[in-house]
Amino acid sequence: MKRIVRKFLGRKARPRRPEAPVLPPQIEEIRQGALKGQHLQIVQWGQVLLDSVHVPRDPAGALDWFTIAASAGFGPGHNMRGRCFQFGWGCEKDLQQAAQCYAAAAAAGDEWGRYNLGILTMRGIGMDADLPRALDLFRTAAGHGHAKSMNLYARFLEEGWVVSQDRAAALDWYRKSAEGGDYRGQHNYATALVDAGKTEEALGWWRRAVVDATSDILLAMDQKLTALGPKGDADLLERVRARLKEMGISPSGEAVSAQ
Repeated sequence: MKRIVRKFLGRKARPRRPEAPVLPPQIEEIRQGALKGQHLQIVQWGQVLLDSVHVPRDPAGALDWFTIAASAGFGPGHNMRGRCFQFGWGCEKDLQQAAQCYAAAAAAGDEWGRYNLGILTMRGIGMDADLPRALDLFRTAAGHGHAKSMNLYARFLEEGWVVSQDRAAALDWYRKSAEGGDYRGQHNYATALVDAGKTEEALGWWRRAVVDATSDILLAMDQKLTALGPKGDADLLERVRARLKEMGISPSGEAVSAQ
């Protein structure tokens, strides 16, 4: 593998760069592992090049490293190549290529790849929408412990999308997703708990979700907490609104004017 790394990188003439800064020990350990051909460290080093304060951002270089890992049949390498093609990191956007990479990742047993393929399949991105196939992908990944897939599998069960509606099973999968750390699962589980009259338990899950939640979930949390009134948690509602303000969004969903 080490020879493959050298051979691959040697194919491209790299411009000379200033001497690299001294890296923190944990980042340098990742870099050294990547240079030795260790699959996980190869992917991790590519992720460092995508988004790190420790080295200049280098999406094209990151894609090179992901390609090395994928060439060795490593699922996370295929998945990260898919991310690059989906979002145009170090390459032109190519949604069909992204789907192929995710499919290869799923075939190699990578649950993030299976989940990402499920998202494209569900939404019809780079392919025709195929809800039965998306359901199968999320159900399989959920069964393998992938928290975000658990949340979406629960949604299929809750809504009865191409599967018999089963709200009791959906609640159980939302719980598993929440326990697995997915903020969307935490929000959806909290919402179901409120509907079941278990407000205090729901508030506990929203307190966890607020830390990592994206704007859409924060806006949904704001609506739910506001509707609870005195039964809710004023401090939590303030935290939700503070995070939205940091994002430049008002609780109504409108952009906040710069002061």
